[in-house]
Amino acid sequence: MATPALELVVILASIGGLWIGARLLVEGASALAARLGVSRLVVGLTVVAFGTSMPEFAVTAEAALAGQGDIAVGNVVGSNVFNLGFVLGTTALLGTLDRTRRLVHRDGAALVLASAVLLVLLRDGRLTRPEGGLFLLGLVVYLSILIRSGTIATVAETVAPTRPLADAGRLLAGLVLVVGSARLLVESASTLAAAAGVSEWAIGVTVVAAGTSTPELVTAVVAARRGHSGLSVGSLLGSDLFNVLGVLGVAGLLGPLSVSPEAPRSVVWLLGTVLLVVTLLWTGRQLTRLEGAVLVVLAGIRWAVNLV
Repeated sequence: MATPALELVVILASIGGLWIGARLLVEGASALAARLGVSRLVVGLTVVAFGTSMPEFAVTAEAALAGQGDIAVGNVVGSNVFNLGFVLGTTALLGTLDRTRRLVHRDGAALVLASAVLLVLLRDGRLTRPEGGLFLLGLVVYLSILIRSGTIATVAETVAPTRPLADAGRLLAGLVLVVGSARLLVESASTLAAAAGVSEWAIGVTVVAAGTSTPELVTAVVAARRGHSGLSVGSLLGSDLFNVLGVLGVAGLLGPLSVSPEAPRSVVWLLGTVLLVVTLLWTGRQLTRLEGAVLVVLAGIRWAVNLV
């Protein structure tokens, strides 16, 4: 029987696999799309947006197929709180983040609405197939709005010219690595929760969520250090929205999923975090270092509350 220490090692290795796999998938898919003449707008809306959320998608789908609703839903809820608390806060600590009015009005408002709907739907402790379909419909509407506005927040790096077979190989390797790592992460997280005497929801909303948020952390920090602060904020809001509408939408269709009574309380925290971030962005043209520090501290408190 594996020890908790060994399971923790497997979890850390799985997180590394998710990060590397997501990068390979995005790079390979972006290069192939460029060769096929696909526009940067479409690549950003699909490949990059989906790629940074691929860890959440793979882990949530794996958990949903295994009937582990707490890990499936907890992963998304925890990832979104982690993104807006720790990731956005840490990025702000590296330098004041600018924002645009459109970012707050459109993406911020959409994320508030999606989080509020999630809270309402989880009050009965279930995420059903019709509810998953509703989220996916919301994603289609949101993407349609983005396409009509002609905007896209992406920090995809320029892909160096390579051979098509090499691009396809990176895409396939990334996909295999992400799916395999997701399976190991779900299995080890479930085992660790049982060994540590904590709920699967607590592990899903903290350890698993932090692990699957690695691509968002790397993407946001790189963007901020390169002076693309608006992209950092936009990519995180967009990724969180994709997590709720896309990832949970698919999970609901794979369900139905039952979740712990702890779930609504965690979603209340998520909604509160979203409202705080949107308010900070609404009241000022920038997200300051002090405000970033507040977000990081709140994220730490949320972790402690869930694991106690």
